[in-house]
Amino acid sequence: MNKTLTGTTILSGIFAIILVVVGLLNLFLIHPVPGIAYMLLAVLYLPQTNALLMQKWGFHIPGLLKIILGIVLIMFTLGVSDLGDMIDKM
Repeated sequence: MNKTLTGTTILSGIFAIILVVVGLLNLFLIHPVPGIAYMLLAVLYLPQTNALLMQKWGFHIPGLLKIILGIVLIMFTLGVSDLGDMIDKM
C-alpha cells in the first residue's frame, strides 16, 4: 500500500481532527446527539475510510463532496448551532 503523505491527506486528517474536537465540545457542552454526529462525520475524512469503502463496496467519497460537506459543517457550527453561540459570547 502507498504510504506517501499528500496535501489532501494532511488536510483531510486535520479536518477530521477539527470535527472530533467540535464533536467533543458539543458532547460535553451542548448535547450528545450533535456531538456523536460530528464524530461520525469525522470518520468520512480519514483517508483509510476511502480505502476501506473502495475495498469493500467498490466506491469512494469524492473530494468535491467532502469539501462541500466541510463548508456546510463549518457554516452550521459557527452560524446555527448552540456551540457557535457559545463561541460568540466568549
